[in-house]
Order: sequence, then C-alpha cells, then structure tokens
Amino acid sequence: MGRSCLPRWRLGRLMAGLQLILGLVVITVSLSCLYRFHSAGYFLHNEDICRNIYTIKQVNTEGFDLKALHDRVDDVLEKMDNLYDKLEKTVKEMEKSKDGSKKEIKKFLEDEVMKPFYHAHIGLRQIRLPNPQGIRNSTEKEEPLINKFLIEEIRKYITPKENRVGKVNMFGTERVYNTIGHACVLMKMELEKYMDYDVGAYCDDDWNLAQKLMVNGCDPLPRRRCLTRASMTYQKPYPINESLWKLPDDRNVRWGNYQCRNFACLSSKNPKRGYTKCTGCFEMEKESTKWVKNSTLLADFKIDDVLRVKPGEIRIGLDVGVGTGTFAARMRENNVTIVTTALNLGAPFNEMIALRGLIPLYISLNQRLPFFDNTMDMIHTAGLMDGWIDLLLMDFMLYDWDRVLRPGGLLWIDRFFCKKKDLDDYMYMFLQFRYKKHKWAISPKSKDEVYLSALLEKPPRAI
Repeated sequence: MGRSCLPRWRLGRLMAGLQLILGLVVITVSLSCLYRFHSAGYFLHNEDICRNIYTIKQVNTEGFDLKALHDRVDDVLEKMDNLYDKLEKTVKEMEKSKDGSKKEIKKFLEDEVMKPFYHAHIGLRQIRLPNPQGIRNSTEKEEPLINKFLIEEIRKYITPKENRVGKVNMFGTERVYNTIGHACVLMKMELEKYMDYDVGAYCDDDWNLAQKLMVNGCDPLPRRRCLTRASMTYQKPYPINESLWKLPDDRNVRWGNYQCRNFACLSSKNPKRGYTKCTGCFEMEKESTKWVKNSTLLADFKIDDVLRVKPGEIRIGLDVGVGTGTFAARMRENNVTIVTTALNLGAPFNEMIALRGLIPLYISLNQRLPFFDNTMDMIHTAGLMDGWIDLLLMDFMLYDWDRVLRPGGLLWIDRFFCKKKDLDDYMYMFLQFRYKKHKWAISPKSKDEVYLSALLEKPPRAI
C-alpha cells in the first residue's frame, strides 16, 4: 500500500515546486516592471511627462512637400473611384445573368471586395489634409461631427452647404447647416445602418429603426436620398364622409414590422396585437362614443361642453397623446382642425390617422413643437403624459405647450392619472402657469390611483 502512494507523493512535490518557482518568476518580473515605471515617472504628477505620453508631438513640416502629398492623395482617390465604378459595373452585369455561379461570384464581390473597398475609400477621404491654397474656415469649427461617422451620406448631410451665389441667403446666413440630434453620436452604429443606402434607390423598410433612433434622442434624424416604399397593393383612400369612422383598407399599410397583418388583428380582444397603450382605439364602435356621450366619471368632459366655453374661438389645435385620431375626428365635425401627434408604438397609428383623413404629426417627446409662438387655440392631451413621466421633463413640455398656445387658448388635460401620493406634485405642475380654471375634476381610478381632468385658459400676459 505504501509503495503505491510513493510515486504520487513525489509527483505532488514536483508540481508544488514548479508552481513555487513560477510564482517567484512572476513576482520578480512584476517588481522589475513597477521599478521601471517608477523610474520613468509614471506615478508622479508631472505635466511634461503626461504631455509626452498622452499627446502627439508637433510634427516638423520643414522640408515637407505638403502640396505633393495633397496631390498624391487626390490621385489615389481618383484611381479608387475609377476602380470602384468598374467593380460596380461588373456586378450590375452579373445581376442580369441567370447563371448560378455568376450570382455566387457577384455576392462574393459585393460582400468581400466592394464593401471593404468602399469603407477603405471613405477612410482615406477622412484624412483631412489642409488645402495648399488654404481654406476660409477650419473643418473642426464648421463640422465638429464629421469625423465621428464613416458612412458618406451622413458626412455629406452634416457638412455645411455654402450658398451658390456666394452671398447671404434669405435666412441671413452664408451657408445652411443640417442638424442631427446630439444623441446620434451615442447611436453611431444604428445611425450608420440607417444612412447606408444607394442614392436614388429604394430605402429599406426600416421605419422601426428610425423610430428607435428618435425615441432614444437621435432626433431630428437626417434626411435621406432614397425612395420610400409603399404597399404594393395600395388603394385610394375612402372619401372623407366615410373615412372618419371606418377602418381603412388593410392593403394600404406595410405590415412587415408589426405583429399584426391587418386591422382586425389589432382588436383589444387579441392578446398578441403588439401594443398596450390605447387599447381598443382601432375599434370604431368604441371610439365613436368618446367625448360625445355622458359618463358617470367626473373626469370625462364632453366636446360640446368644452367648446361652449369659447364659442366660435376654437379653430385649430394640437392633440398630444396615443391614439388613432378620434379626438381630431370629433373636432373636425365641429369645424375645428386638430393635428395629432403619434408614434407607431407596435401598431400603425400614423397610417390609421392619415387614412381617416386627419393630420398625423410624427414626433417624439424629445422634440420641441414645430409651431410658432402664440398660434394654437387649443392643446389637448390624453393617454400619454401620465404618472410615469419625470417632473423635469414634464416641466419642459408644459412650458413648450404654453409657448405655442395663444393668449385665451385652452389647455385640456384629459384623464391624466397618477398615484394619490403624487397628485399634489402634478397639480402644482399644471397650476404654476396661473391659467384660469374653467373645469377641474378628480375621480378615483383604483385604490391607489386617481384621474385628473382640467380645462384651463392661458392668460393674456401683455407685456
């Protein structure tokens, strides 16, 4: 028994000895490296050392032919352009061929040659050499974002556009600046995917990608130079006297990015309808009773009662919420034009509003309202700005609403709900502007939640 254990014991001692030796070697190397770092001054707060390590030294350009380098880069770019055009022409000729092997070669050329070649081409163009003749304004001052992106369409979009006549334009500027949301830099991959297309060709069916960018702060989005796809079976809309209270034709919507494939599927009875807000708002029978029938809930105001507060004065307005345009439809029957904000949150809200003959405004909470000061007769909100919203965000939104609402205009807070314990905070948010109260009602929603509805009039503020 003892003999069989002896070899194992010797092997164990050998392994332990090797581990000890390796450990000593690691400690020795580590101490040596630490000593070298300390000797070099890496652990000292020495500004000269930091500049030497973390900054690029000034390049000595004496005897350096900058014009020759500039011309050489231009020559390389021209040759790359010509080669890329030849490759693209070859791929297009292969598209016409029915030969399977040629299609495989075409795919190989596109994926393994042309795309890497294209990005290398753009990368070379990103080397911003100073023009030998000099430039009027530095690139860094005019185009702070241009070196953040590789896709050429983004770079072209955000580059300031000089006036062709060389004079100040009608807006009082020498050039036009196209803007993108600051959060676009944080979503570089998604934005480059959105802007990666062939100019003049059809865009991808990627409105959902655009909406993802918008709601995450990449708003406004850059314009694109590709053609928007429409339904292949698009039919003319119903006449206005029918369209307000009739479900649109299913063929007029591209359903590819929704869970449902028709309007009937969007019924509140379907648990897989793809959206949660505005349950039942695609059911016209339910929608037709809103704002016109008496309700036992004190927080429910009728449109007729609201319009009687300012007879003949309410002509145009804005509806901020989640819905299919029913409020705008009812107001249209009273000769009032309402613009309805909408996002496609799991269902075709914008398409539905437009097909009913109403005006959808595709806008996120992040964006300033695209209306001038003191222009709207009414702002109505329901179903969107509830107790989930941050008080500071809500404050900015309410001040923006106050900006576009005219003196004497009406702010209709419709069934805003929150927890009882938060009600005082939200009441202060609405009352801070000192609007005149025409209607004010609080109703229980559940054990812990309440509804708040209010009809408020903006004061003149003549200063």
